[in-house]
Amino acid sequence: MLLRAVTLGLVLIGAAHTEVRGGIESNSRSAEVSGRNADLGAGAPAKPFYSAFSPMPSAAALTALGRQLFADPGLSASGKISCATCHDPKKDFGPANDLPVQRGGADGRRFGVRAVPSLKYTHNVPPFTEHFIDDDGDDSVDQGPAGGRTWDGRSQSFHDQARLPLFSPFEMANTDAHALLAGVQARYAAQFRGLFGEKIFEDEGLAFKGLLMALEAYQQSPAEFYPYSSKYDAFLRHAASLSTQELRGLAAFNDPEKGNCARCHPSAMIRGALPQFTDFGFAAIGAPRNRAIPANADRRYVDLGLCGPWRTDLQGRHEYCGLFRTPSLRNAARRPAFLHNGVFHSLSEVVRFYAERDTQPQKWYPRGSDGRVSKFDDLPAAYLANLDAQAPFDRRPGETPAMSEQDIQDIVAFLQTLTDGFQPAIAASISARWSANQNSMP
Repeated sequence: MLLRAVTLGLVLIGAAHTEVRGGIESNSRSAEVSGRNADLGAGAPAKPFYSAFSPMPSAAALTALGRQLFADPGLSASGKISCATCHDPKKDFGPANDLPVQRGGADGRRFGVRAVPSLKYTHNVPPFTEHFIDDDGDDSVDQGPAGGRTWDGRSQSFHDQARLPLFSPFEMANTDAHALLAGVQARYAAQFRGLFGEKIFEDEGLAFKGLLMALEAYQQSPAEFYPYSSKYDAFLRHAASLSTQELRGLAAFNDPEKGNCARCHPSAMIRGALPQFTDFGFAAIGAPRNRAIPANADRRYVDLGLCGPWRTDLQGRHEYCGLFRTPSLRNAARRPAFLHNGVFHSLSEVVRFYAERDTQPQKWYPRGSDGRVSKFDDLPAAYLANLDAQAPFDRRPGETPAMSEQDIQDIVAFLQTLTDGFQPAIAASISARWSANQNSMP
């Protein structure tokens, strides 16, 4: 009960900081491309919009409505694509296939440009900032850019994240909120009036906010989006044991001379909080260009992440080019495509790339017409200085990789313990007691 009340509070706080300037957003093509998110914080009224709702909607009712909306293809211009089409609840709210990008758009046939991320475990992603100070007791360490949703961090909150796909030309492709709300009113009039008041559709701006509020409430449902039910969670709660190989994998994962994975994917509990396996930061790892993405058929097109082309407020900031947000590794073992461009399709492939990117680049990058390896073929030479060069990326061609084949297999075994759904009876019982103790802490 307390958790759901807090969740609703976070929903309302997020919504209060994402008012639409001038009421209703009529053309969100610019919102998809600009990254400036013109409705973020600008022109916010003295009273938050949700204060106009009568009666005040409950968290449970909002979540139930949001679950329906999430699965409704009628929210798309094509009538074929729902949120769940790309973020399948049965696939950890990620894609249901192994394609590097998904189809969407006004006709449902337009290919996207980036891999679809999972929506699980994004409940505490902070807003984007260029100077992130982690709450770890040392305020002197500036992590640099961090936070925000999407691969380039331009979506600032759950509220904004709920809005962006509705108008993205690659996703649900609505051209304006007026047409979108007409369909919503036709299908959900009684529910909206019951939740937000009889006059909700007399104010389209408010009705649109109600739509987003329901979607974001659903995406903060703990049982579905952040259950913390993996074997590793049970291990941290002292409710399960890891195998010898899994323990070796955890050690190699944490070892700064081997995987060094915990540098960006922290694995330890902090003040009783279970780890998210992301530091919310950005990194340039030099993923090979994925020629299976239709947009990449144009050699002039390069996805540079933080500095563009889809985020435009940081264009010209060359030190950010090639950087993409570090995702959580939770449920990574069930992911069908990896990295921002979906170029890899298995955990072992990704970990092996990390081990061999610099020691055996010929295995990962194509050769040019001159026979030379075209290393970092998806990042212009002007931005190579932005590449991550810390272990395991601190080797030269021909040198021994930081991770052995055994290390790779062990790390993969450990990552498989991050999969939700580990439910032995004894683990579930101890986990419940652990959670009760945590909730009772002041």
